[in-house]
Amino acid sequence: TLLASRGIMGASHSPSRLTTPSCAHVSLANSLAQKKNKKTTHHRSCHRPIPKLALRRVATNASSEASDETSSAPSTAEKSADIERDVSKNAQKIAATFAPRSSTAKKNPAVPGTALHDIFVYQSYLSMAVGGLLAFNVIFPSDEPTIARLLGMWSPWMIAVPSLRARDCSAKEKDALNILFLLIPVINVAIPFVWKSFSAVFVADVIAIVALYYYKVGGWPAVGKDAVNQANMANITANQATSNDE
Repeated sequence: TLLASRGIMGASHSPSRLTTPSCAHVSLANSLAQKKNKKTTHHRSCHRPIPKLALRRVATNASSEASDETSSAPSTAEKSADIERDVSKNAQKIAATFAPRSSTAKKNPAVPGTALHDIFVYQSYLSMAVGGLLAFNVIFPSDEPTIARLLGMWSPWMIAVPSLRARDCSAKEKDALNILFLLIPVINVAIPFVWKSFSAVFVADVIAIVALYYYKVGGWPAVGKDAVNQANMANITANQATSNDE
């Protein structure tokens, strides 16, 4: 009877032992719950929607930066155009003072399509060809610096550029020739300090002429009907530029 009563009492006490949690289990459950709450709050904070006011500020800043970039680009282009205009204006003044001018006050008869116009163009070609042969020591060869080689080096400035300036040409071509009239002496004086070579100076002059012609005019001066077409295209381009400025 005593054993049976102890067994019954043990059976009656066993459910209380299974159902009653210990302190360790309670603390473990609380820590897990706290971690889960932290994860959920972090997840909600990461996916929290951005306020509309912040989006408007970002859009406003982006648009202001874009407007600043677009406004700075035209200012740079305008500065370069102003510098080029000043250079052309000063070159025109100096060239008009020192360069050879027409002996008559009438209109230049060497208009595109005339024989006089073509003669001046062929004269510039011939002077540069002969000057190159002299500068490269092909004609009148000599081991020493000679007057012939010196004349060949200076032939683009003394003959070629004045021959092209004597024609009736467009404003852009006249501008290129005025700049060349001032640039070639600087090249011919500066290069011998670095490299004492007649041929090198002559090549530098030719490069300057070709580069300025293609930059200002877009090609080399033509003769005959091609010169007339070239002049017409230059006039159309000038009229379009004037209308755009207006």
